[in-house]
Amino acid sequence: MKKYITIITTFVLLSSCKKDFLDRYPQTIISPQLYFNTESDLSLYINGLLDHPGSSLFVNGNEQATDDYATTGNVTMKNLMGGNVSSQNTPNNWTWGRLRSINYFLDNYAKANVPENTKNHYAGLARYYRAKFYLDKVKNYSDVPWYSYTINPSDSAQLYKASDPRTAVVDSIFADLDFAANNVMEKVPAGTPGLWAVKAMYARMALFEGTYRKYHAELNLQSTAARFLQMAQKQAGDIMASGKFTLTANYADLFNTADLSGNKEVILNTAYDVAKGVSSSGNFGLLDYEQSPSKDLVQTYLMKDGTRYTDIPNYQKKQFVEEFQNRDLRLYATYIYPGLAVIPGTKPYVQKLNNNFTGYHQLKGFNNNSTDGTIVSSVDVAAIRYAEVLLTYAEASAELGTVTQADIDQTIGLLRTRAGMPALNMAAANASPDAVLAAKYPDVSGANKGLILEIRREKRVEFALEGQRYNDLLRWNAGATCFAPYAQGLYFPGLGQYDLTGDGIADIILIKKSDAIPAEADKLQNSLGQTLIYYKAGSFGDQGVTVYLQNGENGGAIVTGLAPRNFVAPKYYYLPIPVLEITQNPKLKQPFGWE
Repeated sequence: MKKYITIITTFVLLSSCKKDFLDRYPQTIISPQLYFNTESDLSLYINGLLDHPGSSLFVNGNEQATDDYATTGNVTMKNLMGGNVSSQNTPNNWTWGRLRSINYFLDNYAKANVPENTKNHYAGLARYYRAKFYLDKVKNYSDVPWYSYTINPSDSAQLYKASDPRTAVVDSIFADLDFAANNVMEKVPAGTPGLWAVKAMYARMALFEGTYRKYHAELNLQSTAARFLQMAQKQAGDIMASGKFTLTANYADLFNTADLSGNKEVILNTAYDVAKGVSSSGNFGLLDYEQSPSKDLVQTYLMKDGTRYTDIPNYQKKQFVEEFQNRDLRLYATYIYPGLAVIPGTKPYVQKLNNNFTGYHQLKGFNNNSTDGTIVSSVDVAAIRYAEVLLTYAEASAELGTVTQADIDQTIGLLRTRAGMPALNMAAANASPDAVLAAKYPDVSGANKGLILEIRREKRVEFALEGQRYNDLLRWNAGATCFAPYAQGLYFPGLGQYDLTGDGIADIILIKKSDAIPAEADKLQNSLGQTLIYYKAGSFGDQGVTVYLQNGENGGAIVTGLAPRNFVAPKYYYLPIPVLEITQNPKLKQPFGWE
């Protein structure tokens, strides 16, 4: 049975306004003299800071800007590349209310009449949340002002101070994480971060900063990258050495199971149960919404025998059914595949096509076991899982140059075995780096080039459509090759009838844009007596056309956009500080290239 913690938010996070992070005290709502006295007080306050992802993980807006997706959504990176973002209209991530709430707790928790280790546990969680808050700010702006306590509104020196250097802010972030990793307890209420979740996040954040410094020359911090890679390696190694976590046998079970609380792969669980008033968004947003997975992601998955799909001659021209034959098993838990019967139907699902979409449909995050909203909205979400720890250890070790075949066997090897493929051979990967991946990541070099490329493949497919691709592309300096290109979709060699279910019998028909779609009674039927689904095909932007193909009526992959998208480096790895903030505080400086 699931266990739940009741979350009572005892403070208010204010919306952005003039100095919103400093102009009001949390104590206007919570008096420190009356509140911070018992463990219950500390627990309720800290539980109000819970921030790990739920089912929204599978419809993450940032991810829609990557090479994993096509999107009709109004997402930041797409707008950046279209030249539609400036300091005048930037997404307002320069908000500080959450930090004020965290610091207010840290200013007052020591008043509680509880044992020292209990105080330190809750202080560790607060500092864990502060570290996460600040790393998000560093990702967006690099240099930001560091505040370790609640600022008095009359303190003009602090109100209007300049940003602190990235190096100083990051050192403070990892000081917070060190404290958290040394003080947060292992046994905590279900659904809240404990020791191992803290260490897993520590490893994730250290890997981000280490690889970001290594691959971003604009920071001029390459010589400091190893320190953070070593942190990532150590924290991930500690989790592996604990023996407390293992991979679940069936990858797909991670995404459609009602109760993940006892799953040994799940380090931090987001639990849902409609009967207890905790409901997810269910299947909203999948199948036919503003996002659709890409052909490029399909092509990244290996064949079942471990060989590269992209080594097959004319792989770009394979049609939908053939694309899904003899592949990495994770593909079938991520994409709706030919022959899958989607609830409530008993017949194989036929991909619905629409302009601006790829024709591929997302399965991961979609509960295909029931149409009952109560059941669908009660499926747990793995917020942090052990597979990421294995990948972090492998990547940090490879980037440091300390990696061994034994390291690969106990990390990537386990993931590939679960996916029904042979293990990764480090020497073979380095002897023959994948040319397709090398083009995506031109900065990768050195003796472990092939291995690092394969680790990046593994990260992409293992966590496909789970909200990690965007940050990975940022830290790998892969914006120009992985953000700018439009996602492509299903390949059709031309007009005519096509099988999309894998039974060899046509399901749809593509007709000329100038032809009229027949009345229902006049439509063609296949050999099963089923009426074919008609679509008009043409070039991108043609009026009245549903399926946009590269070569119009002459066929090609579905295209989802043609307007120029230019990724400007290093500028687009950062966001501009809103102009109002710069006006109020001229000591603030815009990040790279912004005005």
